Amino acid sequence: MNTSMNNNDSFRSGFVAIVGRPNVGKSTLMNHVIGQKIAIMSDKPQTTRNKIHGVYTTDELQIVFLDTPGIHKPQSKLGNYMNQSAESALKEVEAVMFLIDASEGLGGGDRYIMEQLKSVNTPVFLVMNKIDKIQPEQLLPLITQYKDLYPFAEIVPISALQGNNVNTLLEQLSRYLPEGPQYYPADQVTDHPEQFVCAELVREKILHLTREEIPHSIAVTIEDMRVQDNGVVYIGAVIFVERDSQKGIIIGKRGELLKEVGKGARQDIEALLGSRVFLELWVKVKKDWRNQERVLRDMGFRHDS
Repeated sequence: MNTSMNNNDSFRSGFVAIVGRPNVGKSTLMNHVIGQKIAIMSDKPQTTRNKIHGVYTTDELQIVFLDTPGIHKPQSKLGNYMNQSAESALKEVEAVMFLIDASEGLGGGDRYIMEQLKSVNTPVFLVMNKIDKIQPEQLLPLITQYKDLYPFAEIVPISALQGNNVNTLLEQLSRYLPEGPQYYPADQVTDHPEQFVCAELVREKILHLTREEIPHSIAVTIEDMRVQDNGVVYIGAVIFVERDSQKGIIIGKRGELLKEVGKGARQDIEALLGSRVFLELWVKVKKDWRNQERVLRDMGFRHDS
């Protein structure tokens, strides 16, 4: 890794983990800070499965964010992987942002995460998201509840969706970063390969368009990605499901749902790549893939990733 891209003697840099229960807005915050979509968003829990590395760079600092899978009670090997991935991120960073949904209040899931945080030696920020959904007078009692359970280094209320107070959060974080190198070029926003982000954008469209029985049963892999002679980027993607009935649901009547997935994903991928895209999708059944170690490895779910 090239660490000589910035010669500013007072340049600060570091890694910051974003942890929290599923569906509290971690990916929304990451995308807002970075300025473009690199982590998929959905109203369904457990949307994020891998640690997404997002890179925020200014003339004075670089923050590398790890958007971890939501810590939850696992019900499959995939769930175990997601929890281990989130917890390992806490050992690799200069600071931890514990994101909560202020509109839901303190719950058992938050208490569980705070227990995990007690073994962390790095500063922990309490980031209270979705403050646009509560009354101002509700905020102070909520802060007191959390402060009584954990010695947070900083407490910052924000709205990731609207961008409220996000700049303040970044300023506070910068004070905890050491002087250090610029790890990534200024125009690089993630360390994930484009194929990974493209697969995630396809998965996001499926999450938006399908019912409850589908979300955790799907995985997407990019089998082929190349620039054709006419300059159009060809992408062939396979959507894996666990049962034949799920395959039928994703394809839809006369293939309408799959067409809708392809149309929405293609538009996002074109925005990401800055090129015209031809996206081809297939749906395949791989029974009980979430509990098969080999299949999880083949799909990129590794304990050390």
